[in-house]
Amino acid sequence: MDDSAKFNPFSQIPIEITISVGKARPLVRDLLRLGRDAVLPLDRRVDDPVELYVGDRLIARGELQELDGDQAGILAVRLTEVADLRGGL
Repeated sequence: MDDSAKFNPFSQIPIEITISVGKARPLVRDLLRLGRDAVLPLDRRVDDPVELYVGDRLIARGELQELDGDQAGILAVRLTEVADLRGGL
């Protein structure tokens, strides 16, 4: 932990990060027809980077991964790009 994190009282507050894997833009009529087992195509491919957001601010991009060992089956993100957050969120 760097010195600024030690003295910043906000550094110990948890935040929620949203991971965006893609978007869909169905017509309302198609959305109303969706049911169990329906497939909703996204605008991304499986190997495309995901985006990490705090609120509406993009903070990083990364690749989805599945953890191994005791945490097998749990999704994680390996960061490939990180925004400069020194100015704050």
